[in-house]
Amino acid sequence: MAASKFEAARIALITGASSGIGEALARCFARGGHGLVLVARSGDKLKAQARTLASEFGVRVTVLAADLSRPDAAARLAASLKRRRIDIDVLVNNAGVLEYGAFVETPARRHQELISLNVSGLTAMLAQFVPAMVERRRGRVLNVASIAAFQPVPSLATYAATKAYVLSLTESLAEEFRGSGVTVTALCPGITDTPMVSKATAKSPGLARLPALLIGDVDAVAAEGYRACMDGEVIRVPGVLNFAATVAGRAAPKWLLRRIAGALGRSAM
Repeated sequence: MAASKFEAARIALITGASSGIGEALARCFARGGHGLVLVARSGDKLKAQARTLASEFGVRVTVLAADLSRPDAAARLAASLKRRRIDIDVLVNNAGVLEYGAFVETPARRHQELISLNVSGLTAMLAQFVPAMVERRRGRVLNVASIAAFQPVPSLATYAATKAYVLSLTESLAEEFRGSGVTVTALCPGITDTPMVSKATAKSPGLARLPALLIGDVDAVAAEGYRACMDGEVIRVPGVLNFAATVAGRAAPKWLLRRIAGALGRSAM
């Protein structure tokens, strides 16, 4: 089945759907006619969001509160949907956390929290939902990574490393599933106007001084991610400047990339 002809009236599961890019992606998929399963830790906020989306777009919305950093969360989520007889056709792995600051000043438990959600949680969701897609020979996966996946980022070291994992896994699975009817896409936004980035900016005078040109609009980023997912693209980097930076980063020698990233990272701290 050609990617552009993937039927819209199916079910999209979106993690981290209560705010930021996840919330904007939920609107994109609802606008496209998808039924939704919205997942986040905040059940009350999801319920209000579900009522709005169902009323505005006339789609079925199911809400499931879950902390995907827990080792058993993905399995419990899959079991709950199986009991409800809800098959997932599009999996959007958006849930993630960011911690800004020096590595040695960040508590060990916080590093582990980033890995547990950004890496382990995402991988567990793929393991639970993708096999059924491959069996049906139909499905889409959208993993939200970051342009931080393309280069080392001092002051965001653990976060960047987790997103590099997401990008690498996405590219590997995209090739592994080629011809299967299942596509895997990585959305790699730059700095985007979301609550998570606002929290990091509040901790850093350097980030707060970034020009508005470098801060992406959350709805525009989500719209690009939605189109890329439905078209079966492997990597989408929203924004001309972000795209140019990633291309240059992949072409530059590793030592030069480290020096540049180091200088920029230290100046922002």
